[in-house]
Amino acid sequence: RHSFPTRRSSDLDVASAPVMAALHKSKAGTPTMGGLAMWGIVMLLAVFFAESCQLAGEGTTWCQISFLSRGQTWLPLGLMFAAALIGLLDDYWNVRRLGPRGGGLRKRHRIFSYTFIAVVGAWWFYTKLGWDQLHIPFVGTYNIGWWYVPFFILTIVSTSLSVNETDGLDGLAGGGMLAAFGAYAVIAWAQGRTDLATMCAAIIGTLLGFLWFNVNPAAIMMGDTGAMSLGTVLGVVALMTNQPLLLVIIGLPFVLESLSVLVQVMSKKLRKGKKIFQSTPIHHHFEAIGWTEPQIVMRFWLISLVCAGVGSVMGLIDRI
Repeated sequence: RHSFPTRRSSDLDVASAPVMAALHKSKAGTPTMGGLAMWGIVMLLAVFFAESCQLAGEGTTWCQISFLSRGQTWLPLGLMFAAALIGLLDDYWNVRRLGPRGGGLRKRHRIFSYTFIAVVGAWWFYTKLGWDQLHIPFVGTYNIGWWYVPFFILTIVSTSLSVNETDGLDGLAGGGMLAAFGAYAVIAWAQGRTDLATMCAAIIGTLLGFLWFNVNPAAIMMGDTGAMSLGTVLGVVALMTNQPLLLVIIGLPFVLESLSVLVQVMSKKLRKGKKIFQSTPIHHHFEAIGWTEPQIVMRFWLISLVCAGVGSVMGLIDRI
């Protein structure tokens, strides 16, 4: 338990989000950076299976389960690693009270980091893979040319930010991502993208192990190194299956979390400080009105499972 740095409450939390800070005061001191184990294990598995395949030779079981391939997993794994390092830096600064105002990276710095990573991914997609197609479910696939670049960036930034904002209660973000990666694993497998599907399965396995220790009361927290990396790779997987628009359905809880923040900010600016929710993201509002943390998490999990099921079925039917 004490091998991980621990989360510390900060004066910045109290000043900027007093409701959330009051509700989560007891969580101070809980070990964080649990996401380090998740993305670290996925990277180790990718390298281990690939090296085992090289040693054992083509056609062996090692090659069948190896999921490291240039066409399918180099990009998602590379962007996951980059986002994980930025998140790790943010977590470390937050624990050590470093960075702007002693609270890690500011939100705009995180958005800039997401954007930089997304630009690299967009460049790889557009120039290296020659990918400029956007599929609209049940309508068709269209070549959108260079417009694919800003679309790619928007998808990655919004997905990463939404997952990061959802990571506020024990098990909340982990359960939502478990359902979302499950849906995209099914879609990728149905498309014949077996390496991508296997990578999703590896992420699901690490999420299951993490959630065992992250359910309320959490023994360890994911931290930004987990939320940023897995949020980024979820967006990339959605794009690589050419079903990014289904992410709105499959990841609906993440969408609602970010939407609640946007609505709150707009309300405070346009209505002279008046709020719609007691606190945002919306899971904090539910806490503030009396829902217990396990109630919120379980209900969000149920919604996530339903949305992932509906999205994956739509993805399968759309192939026919």
